[in-house]
Amino acid sequence: MGNQLKTTVLLAGMTVLIMLAGNLMGGRQGMIIALVLAAGMNFFSYWFSDKMVLKMYRAREVSAQEAPDLYGMVQTLARQASLPMPKVYIIPEQAPNAFATGRNPDHAVVAVTEGLLSLMGRQEIMGVLAHELAHVKNRDILIGTIAATMAGAIMMLASMARWSAIFGGMSRDDDNGGGGMIGMIVMAIIAPIAAMIIQMAVSRSREYLADATGARIAGTPEGLATALEKLGAYSRQIPMSANPSTAHMFIVNPLSGKSLQNLFSTHPPMEERISRLRGVRPPSNPASPPPPPPGGGRQQTSGEDFWDRMKGGR
Repeated sequence: MGNQLKTTVLLAGMTVLIMLAGNLMGGRQGMIIALVLAAGMNFFSYWFSDKMVLKMYRAREVSAQEAPDLYGMVQTLARQASLPMPKVYIIPEQAPNAFATGRNPDHAVVAVTEGLLSLMGRQEIMGVLAHELAHVKNRDILIGTIAATMAGAIMMLASMARWSAIFGGMSRDDDNGGGGMIGMIVMAIIAPIAAMIIQMAVSRSREYLADATGARIAGTPEGLATALEKLGAYSRQIPMSANPSTAHMFIVNPLSGKSLQNLFSTHPPMEERISRLRGVRPPSNPASPPPPPPGGGRQQTSGEDFWDRMKGGR
């Protein structure tokens, strides 16, 4: 409930920011125009982004006959989560990672990389899959779309303010709700930064919630906690070709080490996620997780061996 409440408060804060920015920059009319435009763009994203991102990563749908073990794990976890069976995809990437997409539980997709399947044990894969199904169960794709719509509206209002300042300013009538040139300039600078911070905070809150929900779905937090330890180490050793616009979708940031942490990170600190799962307070100066042994303790395999193992079960 803590993360649910935090998400509600953050979205409420975003709403207040839109109202303030709209009133200062363009009055009620400007605020409505920006909100409608942002909603239109994100409506398209909500309905079609799953197909776009799967194509972007060359993901291939697999059936129960092609990958019986993987399919069976997803099927078991979906049943435990009281969810419809999602489509299952495999991404031809050696970096271990995974994401879920789809506009609702009836149109959900769970995608994992080949690297995740070859480098993780069964319990760890179950933990990762449970985390992704938790995103589906918690409607995180819808919540992310709402947050993106609000942030998009604020960005548009800020853009309107910048152009208005360049071409002579907006109406400063009280009837139009204008806030004056100084107010416009200040909000044009501050509002987009504040919107981005809030949007990233919403993303981090949903990751914490998906970790907790996923642990309940899997029946134990240890599989996911161990998987996150390995994922944190591998993300620095095996780079992934990822688009920054989709980085928030993955269980761990595929651009680790290439983007700002803390306020502008889409993912919480790995050490904190693991500590929360295990119910242990993180150390004051957490050390980086040690690198895994060569092959992660598992024999590296060729693509052919990988598919042979997946067809025969692990």
